[in-house]
Amino acid sequence: MRKSIDGLKAIVQEELAQDTYSGHLFVFVSRRRDRVKILAWDKGGFVLIYKRLERGQFKLPHMDPSTMAVEIDATQLVMLLDGIDFGRVRRPEHWKPPSQKDRPAGRPLDKAPPT
Repeated sequence: MRKSIDGLKAIVQEELAQDTYSGHLFVFVSRRRDRVKILAWDKGGFVLIYKRLERGQFKLPHMDPSTMAVEIDATQLVMLLDGIDFGRVRRPEHWKPPSQKDRPAGRPLDKAPPT
């Protein structure tokens, strides 16, 4: 956790082969899992957020030990920072629009069925 913006940026680009200017948040967790740093690009500059827990550890998602990175969504990040073990949280299935093959012929996707 000694690295600052430039050191974390180098890790993202060289070791993870990711674009630091993409707008994604890159979260780094300490070995003791009591500190996180979040690196992000925002409108012409980098933002570095640091959080240290006074007690306890961050609950990380299950990862293969050989894996260096895991992708999480915004909800999972908020739960991580709040100390919630999101691996135990059941999410409802999200609605998805029907695919082209599931729609009746001749009906556009954005039109409601006639009533």
